Amino acid sequence: MTTPATDAPSSAADAPASRPARRYAPPRVGGPRRWWDWVLASDPGLGHLQAGWRALVSMSVSLAAGYGMTRVLDVPAMLGMVVGGMMGLMSAFVVAENTPSRLVRASLWLPLPYAAVLPLASWAHQHRMLDLVLMVVGLAVTFFLARFGTFGLLTGMMTFNALMVGGIIVIPMDTCGPLAAIAVVASVAVLIARLLLCYPMPREDLLRTQRAFLVEARRIADAAATALDPDADRATAVRRMGRALRRLNITTVTIDGHLAQPEVAADPDSAELLHQYLFDAELALQGIGQAVQRMTAHQVPAALRETMVIGLVIARDTHLGRADALHPAAELIRQQATALPEGGSAEEAEVRALAHRVADLLDGLAESLAHWLELGWNSATVRARVPFQPTVALERNRPAGAGPAAERVAAAQARPGWRRAIPYLRAPLQAGTAAAITCPLADAINGQRFSWGLIGVLITLFGTNTTHERLRKLVHRVVGTAVGAVIGIALLHLIGPGHTGWTLVVIVGGLTIGSWGLQRQYAYWVVGLVVALVQMYGLTTPYGGMDRLLAQRLVDNALGCAVATVCAAVIFPVSTRKVAREVQRGYLSATEHLVEQVALRWTDPGAPVRLRGAARALDAALLQVHSVLRPLVRMPLGGRGRGRESSLRLLNSATRHARTLAASADIDLRLTPEQIALVQRVREVFTGSLQALDRRVARDEEGTWVRVSPVIRELMDRLPATAGPDAAQLRTALRELAALDEALAALAERRGLATTTPPAPRTTPSDRTRTALTAWAATLRPRTTAEAGSARAGATPATGTPGANGRPGTTAGPAAAPPAATGNTPRNTTGNTTGKATGAATGKATGNTAGTATVSGTLRCPAHPDGCAAWITVISDRGKREALVRAVGGGYRLTGLRPGGHTLIVSGPAHAPRAEFLLVDSPGQDQRHDITLVPAP
Repeated sequence: MTTPATDAPSSAADAPASRPARRYAPPRVGGPRRWWDWVLASDPGLGHLQAGWRALVSMSVSLAAGYGMTRVLDVPAMLGMVVGGMMGLMSAFVVAENTPSRLVRASLWLPLPYAAVLPLASWAHQHRMLDLVLMVVGLAVTFFLARFGTFGLLTGMMTFNALMVGGIIVIPMDTCGPLAAIAVVASVAVLIARLLLCYPMPREDLLRTQRAFLVEARRIADAAATALDPDADRATAVRRMGRALRRLNITTVTIDGHLAQPEVAADPDSAELLHQYLFDAELALQGIGQAVQRMTAHQVPAALRETMVIGLVIARDTHLGRADALHPAAELIRQQATALPEGGSAEEAEVRALAHRVADLLDGLAESLAHWLELGWNSATVRARVPFQPTVALERNRPAGAGPAAERVAAAQARPGWRRAIPYLRAPLQAGTAAAITCPLADAINGQRFSWGLIGVLITLFGTNTTHERLRKLVHRVVGTAVGAVIGIALLHLIGPGHTGWTLVVIVGGLTIGSWGLQRQYAYWVVGLVVALVQMYGLTTPYGGMDRLLAQRLVDNALGCAVATVCAAVIFPVSTRKVAREVQRGYLSATEHLVEQVALRWTDPGAPVRLRGAARALDAALLQVHSVLRPLVRMPLGGRGRGRESSLRLLNSATRHARTLAASADIDLRLTPEQIALVQRVREVFTGSLQALDRRVARDEEGTWVRVSPVIRELMDRLPATAGPDAAQLRTALRELAALDEALAALAERRGLATTTPPAPRTTPSDRTRTALTAWAATLRPRTTAEAGSARAGATPATGTPGANGRPGTTAGPAAAPPAATGNTPRNTTGNTTGKATGAATGKATGNTAGTATVSGTLRCPAHPDGCAAWITVISDRGKREALVRAVGGGYRLTGLRPGGHTLIVSGPAHAPRAEFLLVDSPGQDQRHDITLVPAP
């Protein structure tokens, strides 16, 4: 027994029907779930996989080119493959340009310094002491040239590599010319292969990041539906929701960093609009997650819980290529929340308000996603208020950690006189000193492999900023070497001697997997590298001596790492404590910039202000704080660790308020001089407190945090109750500004600052001031649809904040919700008509204790007579997801269904989600239910 089916996109009041049904995103971006979505979610833009593929192509081509040239030039095959492989290795790891012209220039520069230094390395090999000195100097020069961009880094790396190869292998002087030719040919071959197989496509990478964002959005919808399950573990569900929200934030910050790279966006205006819509979409998703988390702490009526789960599952499975894709799910939730009886306890009122908020945020999310996906594929048709300006730095396709803060600390070491050179000489002196100490020690352990110690120095100082990072890298090196040695020796015995082809396959495969893993954990790269090196050592070392050889390599590497760590901690050190202070100061500076931008936006509407950009810079600063403080927390520091955890929680809370503040404060206001003076007063007090906290963090100076939230609340109390989205956004912005002040005031108290409130006004506001406030409030009028659309081009209101009647103030949403239904009025949502209510009640009354039933049937589709792929989700009348099955061959089968009413949500690649009611009234028997799908428009 079923009710007539209703397609989700045309359900409810068809409120969004007036919107144009245009497909904004390519199908591969906005299509249904796919099995490889987890890869995109963990690697936005596929930067990690691209690194592995780049290494596979570069190493394969370079080794082949080197071997082929040895046959032509009559050079030993081992020498040719070493030189060619070095070109491929450096091209894969160092040359990561995202434009063809930059890729060509960097690739063609690779062999020049290598070929120039190779004769010197060949001659110095006969003079042992000179060879060691040159390698020490070469390593120091590498760190000096790394400050001068890509070509400086390439020059230093290739110079050191040439000296290292010349110190390890005997290279006759007459072969230097042919080897230089091999280096040039291998570099050109790698360049051609990369242009053919690894062509840089930054716009395509942007589409992949968009897909990754949609995957995270669906994860949040799924986690929200799970959290509402009445039988789920509430604590586990909330933790899963928190992880999903954190991953979403990292993904969005990463996307913002990609927007700053060349040729990703069509123009600065498109990049700015992409940034704005992405910010609003993330804000809406964060609001949905937080609202559902709050709902889990209350008793949610079964009917509302069921509708919430249905709406969230529809949002998870829907095609996001249409502008109105999520509006039906929002309308389902809104209708059911409206149908709840008015009055009741405060808990019931809060649950009803949270349900309305989730529906409103889904509407705002639909609008932001539609515009964002459209811009990811097309150029902007309108100009932004201010062109895009980068605020997020990336390291290995992830938001930067302690690097920028460490650079600022190092730059601060410059003083008048000779100390001006400290920022330039610090890294070279550390590397040179560490190499000078390591070389004789490593030479005493194994004279033929002393370069392993220098490699330990190089890897320890390169890409690390603090002592803790260097120690962690040492641990990764040791663990990775041990694991790689076990795997490499096992493969070496499996392949056996004399199988050069299979040996090369394992070498290339190990470096490829290691290149992919380097983007995640350094230990993964070490495992792949050691597996490859074991195969190379197996060509010249007896199998029985492999254990001893690898042990010597590990000792030399660890020795170089330890010496480099000590030198970095002694020679012009950048301590972890100073870096931790600097990242916190960077966060406070970003907060101060946001507050100043908010004040400027309100007092001068025509000023070039990027509020969302300022909030995104705060996100990036928070991630830097986490990157420095989180590892320290895990170390055995006792109470200090707990204090850092508490500080991080306060910073997380402050950042959430700052995001909502940035979106809701982006409105045009016409203020009188009195109001402008009041806003400036708020700005001065807030920035003064931030500067006092900054001095406390930097130099432990005494100070006072002056709470500005009382002044903000007083201003809100004096504002007339004016209707309209601008007035609601202004009130939301003031509330979030006060909450941001309270969170940072708590942080200031934890840091030891005294807190106080501003002095009360000496006189009450005059009648003239009251009249000005009234006139100012009158200017806050509701905008028309046309005005809202034009405002989106420059200053987009917040999608995650409620408007006049709790709705977002972004753009025109669906039509108003229907009037509140009475308690016995049947719901008219996704096919849940009177028959559902009656049938569900009958099913519960007749056989709730009998057993379970099996439901099977056909899945028909006029466009796919041979059957189409689809997923069927079963939701009970209590809001619990009971089953998820895949239709195969045009049929499906559901087992273990209890008696009562159920909702079936069917979704597939070619169909919009469809909800149907199913009544199980014959427990213990098979039941048939056929479904007919309608192709998506």
